[in-house]
Amino acid sequence: MPPSTVHPAENGDESGELAAGLTQEQLRQAQKMDAIGKLTGGVAHDFNNLLQVISGNLQLLASDVAGNPRAERRLANAMAGVARGSKLAAQLLAFGRRQPLAPKVVNIGRFVRDMDDLLRRALGEEIEVETVIAGGLWNTLVDPGNVENALLNLAINARDAMEGRGRLTIEAGNALLDTTYASAHGDLRAGQYVMIAVTDTGSGIAPDIIDQVFEPFFTTKPEGQGTGLGLSMVYGFVKQSGGHVKIYSEQGHGTTVKIYLPRSTQGEDRVVDIEEEDLRGGDETVLVVEDDDAVRDTVVAMLGDLGYRVLKARDAESALSIIESGIAIDLLFTDVVMPGPLRSPELARKASERQPGIAVLFTSGYTENAIVHGGRLDEGVELLSKPYTRDQLARRVRFVLADKARKAATSATPATSAAATPARPPLRVLVVEDDALIRMSIAEMLESRGHVALEAGDGNEALRIHASQPVDVLLADVGLPGMNGVEVAAKLRETQPNLPVLYATGDHTANGVRRDERTAILVKPYGVADLMEAIARLARR
Repeated sequence: MPPSTVHPAENGDESGELAAGLTQEQLRQAQKMDAIGKLTGGVAHDFNNLLQVISGNLQLLASDVAGNPRAERRLANAMAGVARGSKLAAQLLAFGRRQPLAPKVVNIGRFVRDMDDLLRRALGEEIEVETVIAGGLWNTLVDPGNVENALLNLAINARDAMEGRGRLTIEAGNALLDTTYASAHGDLRAGQYVMIAVTDTGSGIAPDIIDQVFEPFFTTKPEGQGTGLGLSMVYGFVKQSGGHVKIYSEQGHGTTVKIYLPRSTQGEDRVVDIEEEDLRGGDETVLVVEDDDAVRDTVVAMLGDLGYRVLKARDAESALSIIESGIAIDLLFTDVVMPGPLRSPELARKASERQPGIAVLFTSGYTENAIVHGGRLDEGVELLSKPYTRDQLARRVRFVLADKARKAATSATPATSAAATPARPPLRVLVVEDDALIRMSIAEMLESRGHVALEAGDGNEALRIHASQPVDVLLADVGLPGMNGVEVAAKLRETQPNLPVLYATGDHTANGVRRDERTAILVKPYGVADLMEAIARLARR
């Protein structure tokens, strides 16, 4: 199907004064929207920091009240309030075009079909849903999560306008917006677009208010039945994506909202949801940089609860001093908006220079374009938006650390790769594990990478081996029979105080383990890459 060309209706009698009047009106509207956008962005930043403090402390409190149904119910209600507040802040940022987008190349036709079940559940059985997808549909570069939110908002608005009964039609096709149409719509660029149209058979919108429907908090719904942010979120997201949105309505007959998203000539991306990753912590060293004292204390406690060794700084300059001190840091977790002359992106760059391979994860309630340009996250940048839950923090940190390990393995040459002889001299690793099969597996992992494995089934055997030959690293299970792993390490350090110790455990909190520069924790189950990385960290320290 050929793309449709969109242009305004021609009128040979249209006067120059009318055209000038339209331009002035567009300018006033653009200035109003920009001012509201700046205001909402600033409000969202402080609001998200407050939500992060509340959310983090509620989640830390959860373990203290476990088993108390009344307290757990109250915590759940409080967390639900945090989630509502977070959604409100996200909608404000969306309207203000201040949200960090992570665009992917998407085929809208396939995307709409995949949303079919979700839309039908949201609309109910009394509304007929019809999708019309044009053949040869182009791809578009857009943030998938925001497209889904936009379509859901439009569908729910349509449901309310139809009072729960009617027909909703979603169309997708190719469109050409010509220069005449583009020049009549402010900052719109002429060119090729993918068009999504959502049409309902509802009551329609009165002509005297149709120009206000995209403004935040404007709603025609009864009090308590809508925030007035749904359409404003759609408007802001589409504009930030370089697109265009237009609404057509006739009272008593229905409404059509058309979204135009710029065409992409690239192949469709495969979207992977990291929320599917297993939830686990680790023992790596994380440097937290956050100027808000309450937020910093909360995230430090959450990361410590996950098993990480945590360092903290209140600004970028203090963080750089810690990095330059020589302490090995695995992950820099920094707020985007920081006080002082050194900005967070510059801190990340300097950190990478001083400690090559360090992973970087940004966090913010409002990015202020420090790592977002053209409305999109800079290439290779990882961002965890505030407020976030403990689970979201755990998954994102593990994802970024795992990605760092993958990149290191990919960039390694055959001569220096983990599969070849280690760059350092082979290490003599004393493996203390009472399960013979696990002990044998660990020994094979070590020997496959050029190290020497010394095997012991219990603490007494470990003491005999250590007394008879040199040991570079102790790898001990914490839950050994008789003498546990912590006690074995303490005995060996009586004669070898600086012995590096790697504890293997199925509990990331590793109760009884005192973490320091010579001590690391490896959470079961783990693979060869995890084991080699943990041993390398101990060697660096």
